Amino acid sequence: MTSFAKIVPALCGASAALFFAAALPAAQTPQKAAAPAQTPAPAQPQSRVLEDAAYEDCLALMRKNPEEGFAQAQLWQATGGGLPAAHCAALALVEMKHYADAADRIEQLLPLAEKQAPHLTVALLDQAANAWLLAEQPQRAKQLLDIALKAVPDTPDLLIDRALSLAALGDYQAARVDLDRVLGLDPTREDALALRASARRQTGDPKGALEDTETALALNPRLPEALLERGILRFEAGDKKAARADLIQVRLIAPDSAAAISAGLYIEKMDVKSD
Repeated sequence: MTSFAKIVPALCGASAALFFAAALPAAQTPQKAAAPAQTPAPAQPQSRVLEDAAYEDCLALMRKNPEEGFAQAQLWQATGGGLPAAHCAALALVEMKHYADAADRIEQLLPLAEKQAPHLTVALLDQAANAWLLAEQPQRAKQLLDIALKAVPDTPDLLIDRALSLAALGDYQAARVDLDRVLGLDPTREDALALRASARRQTGDPKGALEDTETALALNPRLPEALLERGILRFEAGDKKAARADLIQVRLIAPDSAAAISAGLYIEKMDVKSD
């Protein structure tokens, strides 16, 4: 029987924390919610074409050349590649920034996963949700994460992803509730601390927000999201010199990140006000 242990690479969390720090996209029209997963069917024996080596080769090609990887995955799927081939094709679409198409394809894998690899169903729900977040459709992302969390409550990564979707919908109070749950399970989650700091700032609690950023930075002094949040808090408190230092640090540490983009916007805002 084929093992699909590596079929879920790190798409989870791909929607960066900038849903908190930057201007949020408007919520899209909700799509029809997926039906709750049925009781998983026993895993069925797979054909040799579904071996992990073929999947890993597909992923390697997809990372090197997404367009070629997508074409190869499509060909593999047409010749019996099944779940791994279809999943590799969806991930190639993520690399190509066709996020909505990728999210839809991952969702379409769920019935097949329930039959062939039921242990992957929750991870695929999370991946589809993250792709919908990247496609700026947070309502659909939240719907899928609600389903996933019914299956495995109090899962920190799922709670963080749902907090991101809630923040993208402008519901920072609900996002904070999910992040409180995460930090109740693991107080050392620096990413959750940085995100909760943003949620606290957005809900009128700058003191609590600063406490969370300082705790996060005590755990990881080079965490871009925490530095960004502290820079925003300092800017809003009128300490432009300290704010600029934090924001510049974000751009030095992670120059190609979404956090660096937001840091640049705040630096520009400071420069405009100075002029």
